[in-house]
Amino acid sequence: MTGSALLASGPCLSSASAPPPPKKSRNLVDASTAVVLVLVLAGAAVVYRREGLAGIAHVLAEDAWLFLDILPKVLAGCLIGAFVAVLLPRELVSRWVGGDSGLTGLVIATLIGAIMPGGPFTIYPLAGAFLAIGAGVGPAVAFVTSWTLIGLNRAIIWEVPFLGVDFVTTRMLVSLPLPVVAGLGAAFLARYVPGGPR
Repeated sequence: MTGSALLASGPCLSSASAPPPPKKSRNLVDASTAVVLVLVLAGAAVVYRREGLAGIAHVLAEDAWLFLDILPKVLAGCLIGAFVAVLLPRELVSRWVGGDSGLTGLVIATLIGAIMPGGPFTIYPLAGAFLAIGAGVGPAVAFVTSWTLIGLNRAIIWEVPFLGVDFVTTRMLVSLPLPVVAGLGAAFLARYVPGGPR
């Protein structure tokens, strides 16, 4: 093999054998967790000052039942998000709802969020999974905003019986462009967030 051939094949070999980029380390306690912990400790201090250990024991007992009620839903939501991250091809997600998918990606994410059933324990893990496998921050925001504002499943089951079809239809029509607007704003702001998703 000539010297020029070796030079030509060098970059291909080095790029093919290059190790994958290291994954970012995740801190156990980030800024948001630290804020929550500070609020919990402050609340515990106020309760202890007013009612003593009996007040704290009462709060912990009530929260234990709430925790046991929520835990299966949180676990199911996290598992759904993990399965989605494994089953959906990254290339497919990046092409349709990636950071460069533009208005089409925002509209697709809005439609998915509008028809997606389930509560926050399902939606937020799904949004996190979409971000992890290549979705852009704009479509992810449109997805969550659409589920929050439009939510066909919730509207049919809860809103229509209490508020009527006319009110719900008007509210949903007014809300239709808002997820896209939120997604556009999020995509714009994401350019200025260092290290954040795009």
